[in-house]
Amino acid sequence: MVGSSSVLIGAAVTIACLMIASWSVSLLRRDASIVDIVWGLGFVVVAWAAKFVTGASGAGNWLLLMMVTLWGLRLAGYLAKRNLGNGEDFRYRAMRRKHGERFAIVSLYSVFGLQGLLMFVVSLPVTLGQRDTSAGAGFVVLLGFIVWAIGAYFEVVGDAQLARFKRDPRNADQIMDQGLWGLTRHPNYFGDCLVWWGLAIVGATQGAGLWAFLGAIVMTVLLVRVSGAALLDRLLAKRKPGYAEYMERTSGFIPMPRRSGRARTPRRGQPVRSRPVRRELPRER
Repeated sequence: MVGSSSVLIGAAVTIACLMIASWSVSLLRRDASIVDIVWGLGFVVVAWAAKFVTGASGAGNWLLLMMVTLWGLRLAGYLAKRNLGNGEDFRYRAMRRKHGERFAIVSLYSVFGLQGLLMFVVSLPVTLGQRDTSAGAGFVVLLGFIVWAIGAYFEVVGDAQLARFKRDPRNADQIMDQGLWGLTRHPNYFGDCLVWWGLAIVGATQGAGLWAFLGAIVMTVLLVRVSGAALLDRLLAKRKPGYAEYMERTSGFIPMPRRSGRARTPRRGQPVRSRPVRRELPRER
């Protein structure tokens, strides 16, 4: 089994080089949004760098590499298709206005440096998970793969459903509450979360141990409380008519049946039936 220090140093150097290169490109393009695309791609790069350091070649090692590679390339490709050519994201535009000429150096540590640090921690399942260089693929690995596959389904199908919904001009002012989006306001974030728990289960059996679950926990906190679901809900509740009502009738993260007694968001031109709505306590990436 390869020592942890060799793997972690290799991962740290790989991520540092990737983020400095991405930051340099962002200065040339005047667009810090590329960090969102690099996020998914970075995990693929660091996973393969770990394989280079360890020489891992077991069936379990290859499965782990396949899982993170498919996830990362799919996410990077999806975000590149969606974001490139549409200008810098509003978050980074706001930072650029705030810091002015200092934005270049501020973005190095507050955007690219921070994401690099998070990537280092989150990637623990796929870096330390290659320390056992001849890992097999037993029952626990199969369980992790199933969790990963369910997560990938929610993420891929959720993104596809939302993209199809947005392409229809009749939905311009509507809330997406169909398909998986009727079960959870954030099917893609929920799927992302399951993907990393699946990777953690597999990685834990292949040398990462309990450290694998630290990566999954950090990713879950980011998706639920920090830059994912919570942030998007706050923004859309303020900006999009009808979103507050959608929040009341639809689960915030874990998929659940639509709350009974809630009226579905009507499409434009669709008559609204007046009926009493029972009040109960109580997304898009």
